[in-house]
Amino acid sequence: MLELFHRLPRNIITSFSGRNLRYQLLAIVLTMLVVETGLDWAYYLWTRVEWIAHFARPAIILGTLVPVVGTLTILALGLIRKNQHLITTAWALGQAALLGYLVSIAYKAWTGRIPPPFRGFRMSAQNINSLADTSHGFQLGFMKGGIFWGWPSSHTTTAFAMSTCLIAIYPQKKVLVSLALLYAIYVGLSVSVSIHWLSEFVAGAIIGSVIGRVVGTSFRVRLNCDGNEQIKKHRWLNC
Repeated sequence: MLELFHRLPRNIITSFSGRNLRYQLLAIVLTMLVVETGLDWAYYLWTRVEWIAHFARPAIILGTLVPVVGTLTILALGLIRKNQHLITTAWALGQAALLGYLVSIAYKAWTGRIPPPFRGFRMSAQNINSLADTSHGFQLGFMKGGIFWGWPSSHTTTAFAMSTCLIAIYPQKKVLVSLALLYAIYVGLSVSVSIHWLSEFVAGAIIGSVIGRVVGTSFRVRLNCDGNEQIKKHRWLNC
């Protein structure tokens, strides 16, 4: 269990420092551009149709279940097979998912973004031309909009954090890299045509990728250290 918190404070700091801080700022700048140019609202009007809603529904469920069920499944397989690589990978994915979710809700708590109009999982809006443009709706300040809806998308941030983490650990496994990217993109695009604005998907993808790369890199070093006493002697590797 302690492995879940491997270098956690340092990973949080690293996610918000140097080049990674610039990526976080990029997510904010791109959000402003998408909102102010009217792209958020135009994308909403274009994508809220029934066939797209059918495409999106499974991803919303996947994006909710995979961070928990997927991680626990990998952990269970690792424990059953006594495979330390699988166990460490599971904890890495767990930390990436946890950080992705916590960072996204921290942003939401302060930005108070009003979600797009929708009815449960049925996103096709009736009389859509009569809807008012609410894409500019930010309620800046602590907990003015809650933490369950808003900017950035938690589904997207968590999905990209986990996928990028996996890619950082196993960059040479091309099939795994492709599947990880497909999962993150599918979840992110699906919530952008259902319960979130386009800009919330864009920001979540950037922020999640930053977190995932930081966490994945730190755990990759740990995996390289497992079973190698010579490597463990080098403190600079932070095993």
